Amino acid sequence: MSHPEPSSLTVPPATRLAGRIRVPGDKSISHRALMLSALAVGESRVEGLLEGEDVLATAAALRAMGARIERDGAGVWTINGFGVGGLLQPAAALDMGNSGTSTRLLMGLIASHPITATFTGDASLSARPMERVITPLSRMGADITASPGGRLPLMLRGLCPAVPIEYALPVASAQVKSAILLAGLNTPGITRVIEPVLTRDHSERMLAGFGAEVLVEETSRGRIISITGEAELRPQSIVVPGDPSSAAFWMVAASIVPGSDVTIENVGLNPTRAGLVTALRMMGADITEISPRTVGGEPVADLRVRHAALRGITVPHDLAPSMIDEYPVLFVAAAFAAGRTVARGADELRVKESDRIAAMRAALEASGVQVTEHEDGLSVDGSGGDAIPGGGTVATQLDHRIAMSMTVAALHARTAITLDNVSPVRTSYPTFFDQLAALSGEVA
Repeated sequence: MSHPEPSSLTVPPATRLAGRIRVPGDKSISHRALMLSALAVGESRVEGLLEGEDVLATAAALRAMGARIERDGAGVWTINGFGVGGLLQPAAALDMGNSGTSTRLLMGLIASHPITATFTGDASLSARPMERVITPLSRMGADITASPGGRLPLMLRGLCPAVPIEYALPVASAQVKSAILLAGLNTPGITRVIEPVLTRDHSERMLAGFGAEVLVEETSRGRIISITGEAELRPQSIVVPGDPSSAAFWMVAASIVPGSDVTIENVGLNPTRAGLVTALRMMGADITEISPRTVGGEPVADLRVRHAALRGITVPHDLAPSMIDEYPVLFVAAAFAAGRTVARGADELRVKESDRIAAMRAALEASGVQVTEHEDGLSVDGSGGDAIPGGGTVATQLDHRIAMSMTVAALHARTAITLDNVSPVRTSYPTFFDQLAALSGEVA
């Protein structure tokens, strides 16, 4: 899978944003719903699945290893699984496109099965290091041959039975944690992961929902997640909540464009993912939760967001794990706040689809914003609510979140901003520009 041909876009300012929208299903939950459904014996049903390229790469890989996955005309996905231990040898390389989540989680899944798989990806994914997941999976017995720097393409030979381990995460990473837990599903004994800082807990919640024996303990060493191997998973019916990382763009857009009033329906508000809501409220954002409820074990609400005067803050470092994907659009919010915003503690941004710290510094500077780059984040001097100058051309670095974040920035610029390539947006949010058109009253 590769990115489509480059597609540049010039984004004019908006007069206001208004209306109700429903964002695509949560990407993290969508990946995990497909994987665990494929490991259950029987038919699972998934509604609200994110149908972006990243999740479709996961579905294609699971089909290549024996799962029957179909979508009906109403958008409901059915998955007939093969059971834990039932992965089949794929006939060809698994093309992960741009999806780091697909790659790292599927590496964990395959690590404790007696099969061999080759992982490939596009240029952006092939530049991202995989060593952080290679290390623990190798300790469990997987034989992994990677390209220089621990990168794709790589070949993984699983081991069955694999070796249960106790592994303390050197950096906060839900992907590494999840890869180890997925490998532990088909490993005899108990596999443990110790995380010093809480990361998104979708894997633990969903594993327990499918019937795996998962124990979570808070200790002096950190949070310990234990999984008992050789599990039997039961098929489930899953409703995927809206992705808070997708809702983030509209939360910021409505906050910065004068006169805006936007309701975002069905947003997942898992505490391990809701850091941006906390940060924006600290900045003075007007965000109201409507009809809070629980869907499939995940907290959900509709969010009404109205334009508000934002103020600069120092973002607490402990919010970083719960909003790591939202930092680019947080930097945009900071560009319109009164005073300076210091957002640090996010080293992880250096190894995403792009170096998001450097990419956002360059993008904001090209749009007339004063920015100071740090090793672990940015300091941004805001406009006090005024429109930023705009008028520049932004390099999106083949990164969907850079493209969408700078689209939001352009909505309150004095002069239109041109993005060099917005085609990667379809990896996570295929309807983004259609929904922008609906909210702004423009034609897509």
